[in-house]
Amino acid sequence: MMNRVQLYQHVSQRCSRTITQHYSTSFSAAIRMLHCELRYPICAIYGFVRVADEIVDSFHDYDKAALLRQFEEATHQAIAQQISTNPVLQSFQQTVHRYHIPQELIDAFFRSMYLDLEKHTYRQRDELQTYVYGSAEVVGLMCLCVFCDGDMDLYASLKESARALGSAFQKVNFLRDIQADYQELNRSYFPAFAYKGYLDEEAKREIETDIEQEFAQGLQGIKRLPARSRFGVYVAYRYFYALFRKIQRTSPDKIMQRRIRIPNRSKLMIMLRACIRHQLNMI
Repeated sequence: MMNRVQLYQHVSQRCSRTITQHYSTSFSAAIRMLHCELRYPICAIYGFVRVADEIVDSFHDYDKAALLRQFEEATHQAIAQQISTNPVLQSFQQTVHRYHIPQELIDAFFRSMYLDLEKHTYRQRDELQTYVYGSAEVVGLMCLCVFCDGDMDLYASLKESARALGSAFQKVNFLRDIQADYQELNRSYFPAFAYKGYLDEEAKREIETDIEQEFAQGLQGIKRLPARSRFGVYVAYRYFYALFRKIQRTSPDKIMQRRIRIPNRSKLMIMLRACIRHQLNMI
């Protein structure tokens, strides 16, 4: 029987899981393919990241910078005290301590969140890489800490693959949302787009080549993940790669007009095919 503190911890974990389920059906489906012991920690990471994303992307009628500073300070305090009255931060700090997530990853994440408030156009590749590292690659590394569960040699060997996969996922999202980011948030993440002010075939192919290489590197890492996490990460990879392939088949004009999506029935087929390939050791 749970005591009151354990009950609070459990409710906090469920809060992060609810955020994950409501914000990303695809990611939630992939998480369900993980071993049951890994699901709450990964949801805790997603819930933490999602709250910060909402602050910088959605809270237009409020002082975003002040809210982000408050959230950052509360995060540091939760980790230092190993308790928080914010359920999302409570579940996140538990995951940080349980899986020894480095503080430098959390700091890099916040730096990129502040960039979303301060910088809207990326004209240099190294600028984009710095942003993507903090906004996406470190999230992949946080998840890798959970997957490796203290095996630092395995973590070190998979670190670059995890970074590549996180970067690929982020850049697919950027490409899918390029019109909304530009028109609604005044953001231009890709240098080739920023210089021209529009997406043409040459720029699109350049971006896609970069993403394709990162997917390939990420897949090599997936193959070496522990069995408890391999299938869930592979399902997420297949979802994003299917979205990427659909974007590749779509003209720049159409990408600028509408958001590319994968229908739910197609997501089910992707999961089934991923399951078959995984069972046959064909990944």
